[in-house]
Amino acid sequence: MTAPLVLLERLSYQYPRSETLALHDISLEIRQGEFVGLIGPTGAGKSTFCLALNGIVPQFYGGRFFGRALVVGLDTVEQPVSELASRVGMVFEDPETQLTATSVENEIAFALENLSIPRALIRERITRVLAIVGLEGLEHRHPHELSGGQKQRLAIAAALAVEPALLVLDEATSQLDPAGAAEVFRVLRALNREYGMTVVLASHAAEELAEHADRLLLIDAGELVAEGSPAEIYSQVALLEAHQLRPPQVVKTFSLLPCLPSRLPTRLEEGLATLSNYAAQCIPAAPPLQHTPAAPVITVKGLHHRFTDGTLALTGIDLAFYPGEYVLIVGQNGAGKTSLVKHLLRLLDPTQGQVFVLGRDTREWTVGALARHIGYVAQNPDHQLFNATVRQEVAFALRQLRFPPREIASRTAEALGLLGLEAVADRHPLSLPKGDRARVIIAAMLALQPQVIILDEPTTGQDYAGARAILDLSRALHAQGKTIIVITHQLYLMPGYAERVIVMGKGRVLLDAPLRQAYHALDVLGATQLTPPQAVLLGQRLCPAAQLLTPEEIARCLTDSRVPGDVL
Repeated sequence: MTAPLVLLERLSYQYPRSETLALHDISLEIRQGEFVGLIGPTGAGKSTFCLALNGIVPQFYGGRFFGRALVVGLDTVEQPVSELASRVGMVFEDPETQLTATSVENEIAFALENLSIPRALIRERITRVLAIVGLEGLEHRHPHELSGGQKQRLAIAAALAVEPALLVLDEATSQLDPAGAAEVFRVLRALNREYGMTVVLASHAAEELAEHADRLLLIDAGELVAEGSPAEIYSQVALLEAHQLRPPQVVKTFSLLPCLPSRLPTRLEEGLATLSNYAAQCIPAAPPLQHTPAAPVITVKGLHHRFTDGTLALTGIDLAFYPGEYVLIVGQNGAGKTSLVKHLLRLLDPTQGQVFVLGRDTREWTVGALARHIGYVAQNPDHQLFNATVRQEVAFALRQLRFPPREIASRTAEALGLLGLEAVADRHPLSLPKGDRARVIIAAMLALQPQVIILDEPTTGQDYAGARAILDLSRALHAQGKTIIVITHQLYLMPGYAERVIVMGKGRVLLDAPLRQAYHALDVLGATQLTPPQAVLLGQRLCPAAQLLTPEEIARCLTDSRVPGDVL
């Protein structure tokens, strides 16, 4: 048998100035041609594991390293990172942190030039890797002109150009819309299946890993808790939940049945096929809640917006947001979602049309005055962080608006407590993990006690438990009568929270409907490259009229209705 591509022997690692091990006694092998998924909650050690495969841990970070890590036969402690970089390609969560050149082809050529690859061979490799990742014809495009999925594919292309034996990706799809994430997974599958590339991917994307991975490694608190095929790992629902992870929705659905199938389906097609073994008694969907008519808190009339470069971002938007609503805005990247909500805050002014907040045209408001009424948490929390401590960050807007010192202190303390940030109140915000940085921004916004709260991709970078915690907080605020507006691509999270869905595409409103109706408007979602949750697709096959939304709803329809003769 050939030697493993990756061999870890009792690997442990401790960061400098840390009292705990980030990785603890991990021993495993990864074979040539495997597609390995790395799963675990936020802070489990997945990123550290990825960095240990190319020597950045410990060579860049320092700290204490125990055991042995061999990659392609090279010791990752003894071999320079520059040498390992030609054997291990690395792609990070945010592609913009890796893209530095002025064109697509220059980005790919950069590492090759540093390796003194001959010019003719560089040109040949650029052509080849662009074909692999599907970016042909974009050689001269500036990287920042690409979509999120294209940027990540470019980062993969740059890593592939040095012809590594191993490709390691750390949450490489978490910031992408469904279309962009699907692009990346298609590329990874082709690399793995057609080119024999060994892939290690850390991800919270359970449905996609179930489809593509050969093996899963579950890491928590730095320890390797379990390993096996996606079917073996995802079928252990209790184990996943104990480690704050979720299985694919198709697994969750069938795990709720009193009469389980002989093997829990892991992939959507398996789940759809398994449904044929069951009869169903579907209950019609309950009508959506009706709010008491009230004057809208925000009204958008005939809104158009064209950027200075000529790009038409919004076309003819007519909307109203009412007190106490919980509204979900969805659509592919570039659909106009963020441009729309920026008009509500007067971060953008209409090219044509009007926006009214509390009955006043936004042109009559200052941005600071609007911030008292509308709180906004941007998609990238780092763009909103600039104070030296978390406490100062949360209190900053209150000080700028000249609140009394005693009220600043009380509101700051309350907001820190709501978000569980008391223990890190005196740390620099940028020293925190990305999920915690997002919570700092939410706390700063809540300290202003706004009437309307806008959350732009609030669950990006969060594990399942972290995402639920943020959404549970939004639901509690909604229960207090606040208007909540959420932008997210993670549709599976929103049943039980949002009531109304606005679907946007190419700067227009494609649909404005109750959530249950919107989730089953498959043609409209498809027009903006959105895929509904697996539970919705199972519900469509089982009983379309019932407009089922969640694994729990489907399981209730199937309970005690197994077709006689089904083999358990």
